[in-house]
Amino acid sequence: MTITDDTAAGSVRLDDETPTRNPLSRWLTGAPEQPRWERPALLALLAGAAVLYLWALGSLGWANEFYAAAVQAGTMSWKALLFGSLDPGNAITVDKPPAALWAMALAGKLFGFSSWSMLVPQALMGVGSVALLYAAVRRTSGPGAGLLAGLALALTPVAALMFRFNNPDALLVLLLVVAAYCIVRALDGPPVRWTALAGVALGFAFLAKLLQAFLIVPVLALVVLVAVPGSVWKRLGALVAGLVAMVVSGGWFVALVSLWPADSRPYIGGSTDNSLLELALGYNGLGRVFGGDGNPTRGAGAGFPEGGPPGGGGNAMFGGDPGITRMFGQAMGTEISWLLPAALIGLIVGLWFTRRAPRTDRTRAGLLLWGGWAVVTALIFSYMKGIMHPYYTIALAPGIAGVVAIAVVKLWQGRAYRSSRIWLALMLAATGVWNFVLLDRTPEWLPWLRWVVLVGAIVVAAVLIVGGHQLGRYTVALAFAGVLFGLAATGAYTVQTVVHNAGGGPIPTSGPAREGGSFGPGGPGGPGGPGGPMGFGPMGGSSEQLEQFLVGSDKRWAAATIGSHLAGSLQLKTGASVMAIGGFSGGDNAPTLAQFQQYVRDGDVGYLLVSERGPGGGPGWHDGESAGAQITEWVQDNFPAQTIDGTTVYDLTS
Repeated sequence: MTITDDTAAGSVRLDDETPTRNPLSRWLTGAPEQPRWERPALLALLAGAAVLYLWALGSLGWANEFYAAAVQAGTMSWKALLFGSLDPGNAITVDKPPAALWAMALAGKLFGFSSWSMLVPQALMGVGSVALLYAAVRRTSGPGAGLLAGLALALTPVAALMFRFNNPDALLVLLLVVAAYCIVRALDGPPVRWTALAGVALGFAFLAKLLQAFLIVPVLALVVLVAVPGSVWKRLGALVAGLVAMVVSGGWFVALVSLWPADSRPYIGGSTDNSLLELALGYNGLGRVFGGDGNPTRGAGAGFPEGGPPGGGGNAMFGGDPGITRMFGQAMGTEISWLLPAALIGLIVGLWFTRRAPRTDRTRAGLLLWGGWAVVTALIFSYMKGIMHPYYTIALAPGIAGVVAIAVVKLWQGRAYRSSRIWLALMLAATGVWNFVLLDRTPEWLPWLRWVVLVGAIVVAAVLIVGGHQLGRYTVALAFAGVLFGLAATGAYTVQTVVHNAGGGPIPTSGPAREGGSFGPGGPGGPGGPGGPMGFGPMGGSSEQLEQFLVGSDKRWAAATIGSHLAGSLQLKTGASVMAIGGFSGGDNAPTLAQFQQYVRDGDVGYLLVSERGPGGGPGWHDGESAGAQITEWVQDNFPAQTIDGTTVYDLTS
């Protein structure tokens, strides 16, 4: 600032030599201390992620009809919204807590229920995850690492798949990244506040997908204990604050469900005793890890009861056999493992290079956070004996992206040292070789790509080793080439997932169609595809003639079906409330025979629809003991029936 003597005016004028920037200019260019390229690069990254995740969302239709029907119910009934009911009549909930449904249903209430209003919140959660991952990694390792981490996450095939789908995984990942970001902020203080905020995020993540939200809790606690400044008692106090916040933010809904009179709320789907806590600890919790509690324990069919089809399409869609190589196998490999070898190398090398750093070293804190996230989650997923679908691996994506970005940037910054160049080259070469293997699993899809990636990665790695630090102005070109060949394969698979996948079903997969089929957008069918023998995906029993029975019904439930597959399809097409007896697969004890009989006496149910293929289209559902079997037998003995397009329609008003 200068002082100017304006004699003619008889005054003194203050001139600010630094021109004031308008808000738009500041937003576009960032803070003065930031590199000029950082903010434009960030905006380009977020714009690209938004285009990627929002592209042709309407082509996905209702995606997973099970959750779509629950979202629709939430737009029609506040009670259904609160509890996550499958139908506006509030017979039974989905088999997850309702947090993810809240976001989609509220969007439907605001903008009208449609596929677009349901899926756009999911896509925006993806963009938010990319932005927060960038921000978290940037704080420990600089803007280059932050941008690379965000780019790696955006170009992960399973991330592009699930941020465009209506399963709870999108909200789960967003909240986990929020928790990690808060832990990174705790490194600068005040640690109690930021650790408590991380606990709040984890608690709400529990309301998205139960115990899966807690897989990274030990890692976050380790980072606080190791890297947060201050005494050990201060760090322990921060962890206690985080634990209390986590219990409160997740426990309030568990308490609400427990205290609410059971006869005036929907049955908790997937539980054995109408309890959300039992669901969390049983079928959707420890049962997924150890098997049992409604989960088919891994046997000959890996995900099916003993005697199931080993090695078939169903085996792949249920994660393949447990073991240390599962993340690299046929089911999981192309979903998540493109950068996993590089992440493991980078984590080991990074921790070795920072072994003598101060306790609060930022680089090591970042490696512990994202590397621990990736290792712990990968190990648990690898050895799970219960249900393990390939798309679960989206929970690995932020950890892999974060640790790869930090390791690459730190090794690149030390490229003048031969050891740094060798390890960086090894990460790139390993990525090229492994991506060649993954691309070779779909040999007819872009057959040239695997060779370009392999040769390009090896050539750049060789240049790094022999003298990449001496290229002068061409160094930037070398860095660009390394990123290009490192991300080309996963990026191409991601674009294929977005541009060419259109469909639905509860078990989506990414990339081009593969042998063995798919339960979702990733392939045309097969043993477990839509309408296939395993019966997952949209049911084929719905028809215009059948739908006419339900249109305009004023009953609490226009109809009831055994299981959710036909119920969800009919409800979405007609807007009428359809009861899914027994929940998703028809196995839950809700409603009981006595409850259903009372509903019929009260005139609450119009029809019972029984597909000739049974719930889920698979044999063996009618075991004589399930509520669905008892209800069906009672209805068959007491009400007239007609058959419409393969579905038996019982008139319960007669």
